[in-house]
Amino acid sequence: MSKYSRYTELVDKYREFLITAEKYIWRNPEIGYKEWKTSAYLEERFAELGYEVNRASNIPGFTAVYDTGREGPTVAVMGELDTLVCSAHPESNPETGAVHACGHLVQVCIMLGTAAVMKAAGDDGTLCGRIKFVAVPAEETIDLEFRDRLIEQGVIKYVAGKIEFMYRGFFDDVDMAIMVHADSDPEKLFKMIDGYDGCITKHIVYKGVAAHAGGSPHLGVNALYAATLGIDACNSLRETFREWDHVRYHPIITQGGQAANAIPEIVKMDTYVRATTLDMILQTNVKINRALAASAAVGANVTIEDKPGNLPFHSSKLMNRMFEEVVEELFGKGKVIHGGWDTQSSDIGDLSSIMPVIQPLCMGAEGHQHGDDYRIADIEKAVINPTKAVVCLVVNLLSNNGEMAYRVIEEYKPLYTDKRDYFAEIDRIAIKKQLVVTNPDSSITLDFHNPNYHQKTEHISAVPEVTEE
Repeated sequence: MSKYSRYTELVDKYREFLITAEKYIWRNPEIGYKEWKTSAYLEERFAELGYEVNRASNIPGFTAVYDTGREGPTVAVMGELDTLVCSAHPESNPETGAVHACGHLVQVCIMLGTAAVMKAAGDDGTLCGRIKFVAVPAEETIDLEFRDRLIEQGVIKYVAGKIEFMYRGFFDDVDMAIMVHADSDPEKLFKMIDGYDGCITKHIVYKGVAAHAGGSPHLGVNALYAATLGIDACNSLRETFREWDHVRYHPIITQGGQAANAIPEIVKMDTYVRATTLDMILQTNVKINRALAASAAVGANVTIEDKPGNLPFHSSKLMNRMFEEVVEELFGKGKVIHGGWDTQSSDIGDLSSIMPVIQPLCMGAEGHQHGDDYRIADIEKAVINPTKAVVCLVVNLLSNNGEMAYRVIEEYKPLYTDKRDYFAEIDRIAIKKQLVVTNPDSSITLDFHNPNYHQKTEHISAVPEVTEE
């Protein structure tokens, strides 16, 4: 009999409990910082299991703790409450377009299952420390105008849920964290990831001059043309990006004009700048801002609003190995893919900058992630198997007076040993500024640097005005 049998049998006991939860959450998708129904449902389930729930009060999300009563490390098991917007998905919410097309519902079910098993297993004296269950909102960086209003109202300080939870102190007593994300592969059960890109989020507004598109276009300045030049200018930078930096830049136009017979005065764009390190993100962002500034110099102007997105995610190598060993013992060898570096971004990267974190991928999904055909097709692979793996990993970490947990802590080298240093760093990223300044002598200044990083601006002379003879 496996040393894990006691725990895996309990997971099987809670199978229908978890299937019911998965179905409920799938049918009730909610966008970040609006996940009130999802949070309330999970709070009720945790209370039924005998947990005391600590709500995040004015935003969705909560924590709950399983305490062994013996001194030791604290391991967080996390789940993300939010969804994407994909109105084309046949099962999306008809009013909001929300749908769990990224599989976050799997995470919260694994978290719920782990909580249920630990309570049911009871205290046999073999474990130490605590398990902290953290239901976090708003991982997907979407619906930014709503989140900006929350910031203006003082409800939140950061757009991403884990960063907001870090700011509020919900991770202050946590030593390491685990979360499992859904993926799809017909042959394997799990995929191990070394890390993810980090990113800066950018909101870009081009300002031109409105005029009649047919009668007097010469009196206008077309903001859409300036934005198009900006997109082309940024695209011309792509061959300067080194492959191993995994740079990604992918703008969308969210407002391109209001009437076909009017020269567009305002054009809005959103995008991310992604890369493998914060330094490379910042370097690339300067290039992007310079290209945007130059494109607006046709007579328009451009305002950028940069905000911290996510820091790069680096997995704990030792916890990854431990998770894979658990998978091999439970399900046999050859069930794990090694995925290397991934160019997605997540606020789990911010958490990994201050503590050891892993996010293995579990299979069981079908379709394209973030697409209109995405669904959870195999509940065994997506919820039951990973719950068993997470429970057994936690047991390994907290057994023998927390020996392996302490080894994980000792081996991992976080970017910041004090979260105040982390917040000081990401707060430097945030700027809002116009990039083109017209000087009294008609020259223009392209001011595209972030002053928080003490970089110089560049000046160019205006092209002399051409007059007809």
